Amino acid sequence: MKDAQAAKPLYLEDLAVGDVFVSPPHALDAQQIVEFASQFDPQPFHLDEQAAKGSFFEGLAASGWHTVAITMRLLVQSFPLARGVIGAGAELSWSQPTRPGDVLRVTSTIKDIAPSRSKPDRAIVVLESVTSNQHGAPLQKLVSKVVAFKRTA
Repeated sequence: MKDAQAAKPLYLEDLAVGDVFVSPPHALDAQQIVEFASQFDPQPFHLDEQAAKGSFFEGLAASGWHTVAITMRLLVQSFPLARGVIGAGAELSWSQPTRPGDVLRVTSTIKDIAPSRSKPDRAIVVLESVTSNQHGAPLQKLVSKVVAFKRTA
């Protein structure tokens, strides 16, 4: 397991299938949920506690896109790829709502590393990132393909 506060950039040579990266925590409150939703996903179950009670979610829930945005921040903090976390595709699923009071943490596991056949200075890394709450319950799973570069060309 790699340190969530790893300061030095990671290159392809530093990565191996099975490596696990754990993020620092992010505490989420109702104000953050409403502010994000007001700007990007203005639906009643993201904006108003009372309106949310009668919805599918039976209470205030963060937008899935808010959970994705927080996941991206935590992923960048815990998986500091040299030259940035550059996406090349993703598959996303939400298993349960993210709620006010949740403390989110992202655990990312390298599932595959496929060297590029046309560009020898890089590879595609398949990364499974599970965003969980303070109880360890998974809220979201993101399987992404990211570009990782070698230290030297």
